[in-house]
Amino acid sequence: MPVPKGSTIDPERTRAAILETATRVLYERGLDGIGVAELCTRIGVSKETLYRHFGTKDGLVEAMLRARSERVTSWLAEAAAAAGDAPGDQLAAVFDALQLWYDEPVFRGCAILNAAAQHHVDAVRTITARHLGRYLELLTGIASRAGAVDPPVLGRQLLMLVEGATVVAAHHDTVGAGEAARQAALTLLSAAARPGLQD
Repeated sequence: MPVPKGSTIDPERTRAAILETATRVLYERGLDGIGVAELCTRIGVSKETLYRHFGTKDGLVEAMLRARSERVTSWLAEAAAAAGDAPGDQLAAVFDALQLWYDEPVFRGCAILNAAAQHHVDAVRTITARHLGRYLELLTGIASRAGAVDPPVLGRQLLMLVEGATVVAAHHDTVGAGEAARQAALTLLSAAARPGLQD
């Protein structure tokens, strides 16, 4: 990234700027859909700068996936928290947020799972497992607050609905994918709750 005359180089800011732009490009094109030379051109940096900050393209990909996972899981947790204290409202808010994402013109599915499907390497698998684990923690927490008889089982079922809806939206039809999964999730939540503890 060119540095204006008279300004100083800020390595952290440069790294963050590379990561932000690369995230958009890699999500749009896919990890294998663009080579290092073109990626550097799109980002506006030299290969040397890219390698200095991330080591390799794989290093950039891993940093991008970690940052994106953090952003997405925090976004869904915030959506659930903003819905109030009722577990049913929290769960509905998660799927409502997902539908808004699916409706975005740039939606290409889950970047983390896309990466896992393209690259069967330990680093990406570890990031993916952590990403899904954070989803599971959020959903199991909702299940527990709803009084589910077995919150971990319900949390896993809800995770399957989240990921299933995302795959359907990415590869079949975005219209109503989140809403259909929302209805199924609320049905599961109601059926799994102990009598008198449903919201």
